[in-house]
Amino acid sequence: MSTTNIRGLIASLVIMAAAGLLAQQQKAVTVVAYGDTRFTDPGNVTATSPLARAALITRIADERPDAILVSGDLPWHGGEKDDYARFQSETELWRSRRLKVIPALGNHEFSQCLPEACLENWWRVFPELRGKRWYDVEIAANVRAIALDTMSPLTEGSEQLAWLNETLARLPQAVEFVLITLHHPPVADVQTRLRLDHNPRPNEIALAEYLKSATRSSRARLIVIAGHIHNYERFLQDDVVYLVSGGGGAVPYEVDRTPPDLYKGIDFPNYHYVKLTISAGTLKGEMYRLDEPAAPMPHFTIKDTFEVSTRSRPVASR
Repeated sequence: MSTTNIRGLIASLVIMAAAGLLAQQQKAVTVVAYGDTRFTDPGNVTATSPLARAALITRIADERPDAILVSGDLPWHGGEKDDYARFQSETELWRSRRLKVIPALGNHEFSQCLPEACLENWWRVFPELRGKRWYDVEIAANVRAIALDTMSPLTEGSEQLAWLNETLARLPQAVEFVLITLHHPPVADVQTRLRLDHNPRPNEIALAEYLKSATRSSRARLIVIAGHIHNYERFLQDDVVYLVSGGGGAVPYEVDRTPPDLYKGIDFPNYHYVKLTISAGTLKGEMYRLDEPAAPMPHFTIKDTFEVSTRSRPVASR
């Protein structure tokens, strides 16, 4: 073999070794998303299920995710400091495992208190967020989380939408997926029979209209995870994935599913969490449903799966 060929072979081996090392360094990123937990006195079994809350907390801890997105209504009443104390005591396992919690404000964070007092209670539990009602967090070099406040305007000309526009515009090139957590859903099964007051509101519909154009100019894929509806729904609209994940423990809501809803399950109630696994330019979503909250050994079943790629439209859905 000639000297030139030997040098070429060595160069190829070096490149292959570097590529292999890079692949090893880029480990999968795991995020769990859910909402509507309504932490409160465990004696309250009507507004929320303490058994479902406990089963979900333990299971999520066992997932050891890089982040937990909570899409609002974390307490039953934001004006009750004891409800936040209950959250802290029930999720001690999360803190012992140093799990990152990324919360969004919901309507129950503003229940039974003036806005200033409500926010003070929230910031006391999440001191790193003091002074912020919406914010962004780097989960990994390729994954960014954005928490929005649907109790504040998201319409054109609003301070929050201007901030979101600037945040998306300055995303580093390395970001492949942006996970947006918020409480009220921009897209959902529009109800004509039950709970009409939980249908998408103009405030969040305006956000969906903004994201329709924003996603066209972004190489990152946008995944929007809302709560408020105590069930699970999944949509693909304007190349944006919209999830409703409100199965964190609050009293379950039945929904009449509409054709755009890609989830066709009829199981009820839907206490659940969503696991997002990001690796090699692909996000895989799995909805884990709690089969029986009162079972001595809680069991979860995967009831929905989907995949989206940072480089194309969804590559799989079932």
